[in-house]
Amino acid sequence: MNASDGFFERLFDGQRVMAILRGHSPERTVELATRAWDLGMSAVEVPLESEAAYPSFRAAAEVARERGAVLGAGTIYRLEQIPAALAMGARFAFAPGMDREVAVACADAGLPYLPGVATATEIQAALATGHGWVKAFPARELTPAWVRAMRAPFPGVRFVATGGIDAGNADTFLDAGVRAVAVGSALEDATQLDRLAALVGA
Repeated sequence: MNASDGFFERLFDGQRVMAILRGHSPERTVELATRAWDLGMSAVEVPLESEAAYPSFRAAAEVARERGAVLGAGTIYRLEQIPAALAMGARFAFAPGMDREVAVACADAGLPYLPGVATATEIQAALATGHGWVKAFPARELTPAWVRAMRAPFPGVRFVATGGIDAGNADTFLDAGVRAVAVGSALEDATQLDRLAALVGA
């Protein structure tokens, strides 16, 4: 098991739900991150698709440090994003796809990296770089059936389902065998909060 896999094994030990907070103001990002941590989610991710997201990430990172919580950087697929994410306090990186150069650079920088996959070929590429934890993206379009199909030839791979997940379909992905699911807008829906909380450590 490489360092990245060991990190995610610990991060998601007994935890089945994480939060992804994309496109919010710094104040709203902090509010939703705090809500996620209060619900018991051990991992929160703020995507860094552009520098416009940096103020929101920095605001959440400050609160994460105060709470001793874990904040990760999402949408990391360019080399220049890695030092920026580390400088702002990122504890892990998620990517929408699999890029060997980024995977190696994250390993060299000591930043746990979760590559995105949507095909068997991409899963093989992730395994070739030592990554047995991967992000199934976009999960809603891939479907729980896809997860089951991929787990057959790759029984040792750990999937985190991301993209289009909420309290209404999270359990179907968990039942299909993913280790965790990532939610975003569901955190803004008061009708879903109790259901999400029940899923976190179930």
